[in-house]
Amino acid sequence: MELLRRFAGREAFLSEGESELNCGVHRACMSEIQIAFNLVTEYYQEMRVEVREDRDEFERQYFEKETGLWLAELEGAPVGCVALRKLNTRPKCGEIKRLYVRASQRGKGIADLLLRALEAYASECEYEWLYLDTMLSMKAAARFYERNSYLRCERYNDNPQAGLFMRKHLATTS
Repeated sequence: MELLRRFAGREAFLSEGESELNCGVHRACMSEIQIAFNLVTEYYQEMRVEVREDRDEFERQYFEKETGLWLAELEGAPVGCVALRKLNTRPKCGEIKRLYVRASQRGKGIADLLLRALEAYASECEYEWLYLDTMLSMKAAARFYERNSYLRCERYNDNPQAGLFMRKHLATTS
């Protein structure tokens, strides 16, 4: 069961079992852009990402209408993020980027909370499909997405580090 509650003055998704962790997920606002960019920079370094947005491009990609970046906070500290951007090459499609949970917080369901929040927003925006790519070496990530009903698909971008491409059909709210 999913609960919606106020977290630090914002609405946040919490699963029933997460309440004792005091973990909340919310869509980042402009005043949190540096916090978000710092987490994504951690992700870049840990995953050895070569294709990166600089801070200005990051803002353009994830802080506009029908896009977003969600932050997970545990006991008041940021511990994870996920981003959604428009997939301009395909109508009514979005792309999931930068799903990251700090290593010390993995296995607690935080990635699930982040993904659910992003998917709910994407449905509200009437996206029909969500796409993602990942490196072949990221086997745990592939299993995570498969558990969440993402299916392997054809290559949809030219990301040189990606070897696995997936997508999921969303039910829209209209």
